[in-house]
Order: sequence, then C-alpha cells, then structure tokens
Amino acid sequence: MTEQDGGTPQHFVATKNSRRFGEMCDACRQARVVGLGYGPPGTGKTESAKQYAQWNLFKPYLPESLITFTGRSAMDGMYPYRPFTFASTPMISSLQECRTVFYTPPVSASVSRIEKEVLTLFAAFSYLVEAANQRHQGTEDFLVTRRFSHLIELLIVDEANRLRDAGLEVIRDLADRGEFGLVLLGMPGLEKRLMRAPQLYSRVGFAHEMEPLSEEEMHDFLGKRWGHRVRPHSDDFTDKEAVATIVRITRGNLRLIDRLMLQVEHVLTANKLQVITKEVVETARQNLIIGPG
Repeated sequence: MTEQDGGTPQHFVATKNSRRFGEMCDACRQARVVGLGYGPPGTGKTESAKQYAQWNLFKPYLPESLITFTGRSAMDGMYPYRPFTFASTPMISSLQECRTVFYTPPVSASVSRIEKEVLTLFAAFSYLVEAANQRHQGTEDFLVTRRFSHLIELLIVDEANRLRDAGLEVIRDLADRGEFGLVLLGMPGLEKRLMRAPQLYSRVGFAHEMEPLSEEEMHDFLGKRWGHRVRPHSDDFTDKEAVATIVRITRGNLRLIDRLMLQVEHVLTANKLQVITKEVVETARQNLIIGPG
C-alpha cells in the first residue's frame, strides 16, 4: 500500500505486463542471465519491479543515504570488509524469502559511486534478510561481519538508460562475479544500445516490452484500483460515459490513469460532488499536461 498525492491509498494491481515481467525475473534468477524490460513511461516498469522485489518492505529500513565505504572495495564475497550496524531489526516474516535487490542509479553517476551504492545495498539487504532469519530485534545492534552472497539472486536496475557504457560494464561485472541474475529496466531503445556492448548483450537471455493497457485491461485496472470511485463494469450510462472518457484520455497509461483520478478526487471534493461524470473527468483533465485526448 502506498500513499499518493492527496492521501489516497493505492494498492498494486497485477496486469498481463506485470505477470510477464515477473516470469522474466524468475527466469533470470534461475538461469543467472541478463533480462531487459523496456517500454514508454507510465507502463508500470518501476511499479512491477518494486512489487516483484517486495522493495516496499525493505525501503523503510534502509539507510537514508547510502553508506560510502572507504578503502578497498573487496569483491571477494561481493561485500566490503567494513561492517556496519542498524539500530533495530525489522520482524517481517516475508523478508526471509526475498532474494532480489532493486537499484536506481543517480543521473550521471560515476563508476565508483555506482559500485559503492550497489555494494551498500547488497550489504544492507543481506543484513535485513539475515536478521529476519535469525529473528534478532530490539535496541541492541546486530553487527554484520559475515558475507551473505547466497542471499542475492537477482539485481534489478531501474532507469538503466542513465548508465553510461562504463556504468553498464561495472553492473555486468558485479553480476558476473556475484553469479546472480540481472534485469535492466529502461526506455525504448535500451535494447538497441546494448547491442553495441557485446560482452553484456551476449548475456541477455530474456526481454519483455512493457506496453500500455488494452481497453479491456483498463476496465479491470480501474475496477481494482479505483473501484471506490468508478464503476467500469456498470450498465448505467453516466458510469459508462465517464469510464469511456478516462479510457480515451489516458490511452492505457497507468501513470496517467492515477494522475487523472487524483485530479478527479480534487474536483469532486472542491465541488462537493459524489458521482463521477464525463464533465468531472474533462474538468480534471484540464489540470494535467497529458497531451491531446
């Protein structure tokens, strides 16, 4: 469950895209190969990846800023030698089964920064999983001195288009040495760019293109995510007209659907309305920059 603008709770809705993405991630974990996920903005790449990695469970317990390790970054076992501590250990049983790390590189990051940040995430991730396994909790620090390379089976790199050739190479090298799978997420064209990097492209075993939702999927998505506001399967003319307007405006883009529906919420509240009509949706659209409808 996440909180969007305006405080409206949302939950993840599985789509055909997200299921196929999950199947690709499973295959990459098992075969220890590289997978590509690419598609236009708003097609659910990041949300699907975080859901697969259960990253929302980890995020509250990760360091606010990634730790920079000094000295030599030991590749033996994939982790720096320098141990670190956390003030408490989360007790979430589902953490014990997690084996996927999610990473978003900064814009124009240096190779050394990328390597340090990824290694830090690995160490933090391993700590949390191991701590959950050992059921440590309370105020006493749990000191990480061992290396738990076996806990990581997949690294998902979001916004992979940000990585320069050297950055892609260091990510590939980490995956090779750690013997885990790798999934790169990015915009269309990422797959063509990787063709110019033979060492990396030769390891690509799977690819999945994330596409906008079909009209039928949009009705399903609206019913599951925004069913408290719209009735996409209703026979009432007002409901059908409002849903048809949402479908026409957003054209299957998940991000635009959520942004539009948040604006619809504001219009309803500001005008003390209860029913979503075509006019309400059109008014909400005027507050968004989403292209022609």
